[in-house]
Amino acid sequence: MKKFALLLFLLNVSFLFAQKEVSGVVKDNTGNPLPGVNIVEKGTQNGVSTDMDGAYKIKVKEGATLVFSYVGFSKLEKAATDAVINVVLSEEGGQNLDEVVVTGTRTAPRSNTTSALPIDVLSSKDLTSTGQASFDKALQYKIPSFNTVQTPVNDATSLLDPYEIRNMGPSRTLILINGKRKNLSSLLYVQTSPGRGETGADISAIPTDAIERVEILRDGASAQYGSDAIAGVMNIILKKNTNGGSVTVRSGMTSEGDGEMLGVSMNNGSTVGDKGFVNYTVDFSKVNLSNRPGTVDAAGEAGDFGASLSDVQAFLAKKPDAGNINGSPETAAAKFLVNGGFSLSDETLLYYNAAYVYKKVNSFANYRTPYWRTLADYPFLKDFFGDGTPASYQGYVPTFTGDLNDYNGTLGYKSTKNDWNTDASITVGGNTQTYSVDNSFNRSDIQDADGNNVYLENSPISFKPGGTSFNHVVGNLDISKVLSDKISIGFGSEIRTETFEVIEGDKASWDGMGADSFAGNRPENSSKWNRYNIGAYFDLAYDVTEDFLINGTVRYEDYSDFGDATVWKLSSRYKFLDDKITLRGSISTGFRAPTLHQIYTQKSQYSFVAGQGIQVSGIINNVSPQARQLGIDPLDAEKSTNITVGIGAKPSKNFNFTIDYYNIKVEDRIVLGDRQDTQFGNVAWFENSFDSRTSGLDVVANYNNILLGTGKLGFNLSGNITFQNERISPVKSDNFGPILESLMFTSRPETKWILGANYEIGKFGFSLNNTYFGKTTFNQDGLATNDPNAPVGSVEYLRANLKTEFTPKIVTDLGVTFSATEKLTLALNVNNLLNVLPEWKFVAENAKGVELLNDPAQVKNQSNLITFNQRYSQMTYDGYHFSQLGTMFNLSLNYKF
Repeated sequence: MKKFALLLFLLNVSFLFAQKEVSGVVKDNTGNPLPGVNIVEKGTQNGVSTDMDGAYKIKVKEGATLVFSYVGFSKLEKAATDAVINVVLSEEGGQNLDEVVVTGTRTAPRSNTTSALPIDVLSSKDLTSTGQASFDKALQYKIPSFNTVQTPVNDATSLLDPYEIRNMGPSRTLILINGKRKNLSSLLYVQTSPGRGETGADISAIPTDAIERVEILRDGASAQYGSDAIAGVMNIILKKNTNGGSVTVRSGMTSEGDGEMLGVSMNNGSTVGDKGFVNYTVDFSKVNLSNRPGTVDAAGEAGDFGASLSDVQAFLAKKPDAGNINGSPETAAAKFLVNGGFSLSDETLLYYNAAYVYKKVNSFANYRTPYWRTLADYPFLKDFFGDGTPASYQGYVPTFTGDLNDYNGTLGYKSTKNDWNTDASITVGGNTQTYSVDNSFNRSDIQDADGNNVYLENSPISFKPGGTSFNHVVGNLDISKVLSDKISIGFGSEIRTETFEVIEGDKASWDGMGADSFAGNRPENSSKWNRYNIGAYFDLAYDVTEDFLINGTVRYEDYSDFGDATVWKLSSRYKFLDDKITLRGSISTGFRAPTLHQIYTQKSQYSFVAGQGIQVSGIINNVSPQARQLGIDPLDAEKSTNITVGIGAKPSKNFNFTIDYYNIKVEDRIVLGDRQDTQFGNVAWFENSFDSRTSGLDVVANYNNILLGTGKLGFNLSGNITFQNERISPVKSDNFGPILESLMFTSRPETKWILGANYEIGKFGFSLNNTYFGKTTFNQDGLATNDPNAPVGSVEYLRANLKTEFTPKIVTDLGVTFSATEKLTLALNVNNLLNVLPEWKFVAENAKGVELLNDPAQVKNQSNLITFNQRYSQMTYDGYHFSQLGTMFNLSLNYKF
């Protein structure tokens, strides 16, 4: 009897948990497959997404119901009675609130075709199709208004390349993960290159395989989200799949045979009981060094270092590049991310996500040649970097190692009661960077009590210069309700605490002149600083008619360190011709609080000075005694006014386009000024310096599903044109000259266009993308001036006769995919197929400039000044507009579980 009861129990259990596999294809009304459709077993968190062919496969319980949803399409439910269920979704505007565009509104979400704001939506497939190794570089070749490039100088900056939307710097784009604020990096850019004086979140740390889609709001959004959202908002939506996991192996190298890359990532998911889900990603990668030094000019070297030409020529005969190593550094990274949730009831959901990233970067300072660091000055160097004989000393190259740890996590609770939607969450995040310098020494002439040298011949050759750390804790409460078919409201609050720390270096790294190449953080400059802010907002959306929408938001923020701000936004949208045409526009005010990095950073810095090699200068912060003596005011918030007007059209199911004009005025813009000679040495500082205006046009057009043979062809065109990007008021102090002005306003392409074509036939997919990078211009340190006898730093001295201009270029990328089986896909990407490299030229600013350009000797001299005697001949010392690495080959293999 007991055996019979046990058998009956097991039969009942197997019946309750019996599962069946359901598969099929999802298409639209025209018969075209829909990739990325979400299919969920109703009442559970078990779900999958369709692949590039619209196909899906899911295991469900007997008697289950499948829910099909996709942005802009009506939600559809189907009973899982058959093993094969093919579905057609209709574009009738039905919305699934979890899957529509959620960025840019605090009321009920809408599809990006009905939003009053310009929003780009990129799928995971869009990102991986670029073949780029990191998320930020993938965006570079998908979004025209987004720009990023590695800086020429690879020290701390190599841990995170500066990026920006609409040429407004990394500090003015807010990054969200699943709608929650991502922590800033602890790195402050201080080199004379694009992004100087700024900081931003480390988006390169996010594993691409963890991303379901990216929503990029190209409009000011401080009223909705608070500080930083002046240029726009990037919301990264994480995958929720519980089936259909995969592992991807990536490899690649440049056409020069360096920069070898190897990576492996896995994304997978699972249900947790009947009501929960978890999706996780693990990503490991290693990229070797790519080196692109120039051929160094002997005469320029001899002049800069006061060396004999014959000695320089003898060394350069052995090392034509003077031993310099510059290009793309060696990088290793490990990334972990998890996204999950659990339905506590039909109306409540507990959700969470967390990520951790470790990154190590190995790079090099400029090579110290034997005529730069000479045995006459430092006779012991033959023992440090040779075998003890003078002939063995051939100079040395200091190395720089950066270790980055970045984490973020959110725990939240959503509920719906009486049609009120409540979302309460807490988010933590942090970024720590620590540095090591090796193969160097401290050149300071300091003696101990017995008269012995502390450094020089007794110096260590390895140093720990310290680092920086930033973390925040954010609490959010967001409440919304659709009051009627015309009115939706949303309101909420946010409290945030931030902590920034400068980590002290070991004494040898900062004492005196500190470690040669990268001085450490001094004790008096090292500390921990904290602030908090609290904000509240109210959002009202009013559908005047089915076609006419008005949306308004007001927000109040109060910061503990500089005061409060009240900002607002008004947006509208009008549809007509059966929704084929949409007019939209917005006007808003915004603000950006100075970061703790900008307020408190004070340090010594090794920088290139034209004609003088590498010199030591410094940064003093705005709350220091030195700042008070110089009369430097404390930093205040930037204030902005944004205007956006656009039109969207969908003449047919296969063709759509949008055109949006934007105009952004920023008052009291925060800048890191030029170095000035003061009683405290050659120093720079942050200041609310001037007002600026940025205006331009964004264009996006798509034409898909063109029948060609048995395959389908699609075209896409997108572009960004900058009409105005300039200072519109006098500078507050005489510390912002043409060099920094060009870095801020003209160092990114004035126009950028992406023209792409995709063709899918059978098991093959082909993509061809052409990215046009418009010209960029730099006014660089050291170029001949109108009056070379004028005092250094004066207006006459700063006004150069020449500027450098990077000429427009087109970079072509080719991608081929092959679905070998249902589970195995191979992809080959050739980025920069035609091996196009950045090129620059001098442009005369006046008659004296024309005269200089007619003298080859002067042209060579001016070129040496901005390239450190041709070490950086490809990109100059200040920057360039796209990668200088040339053609890159990438091969990946994806296997679905």
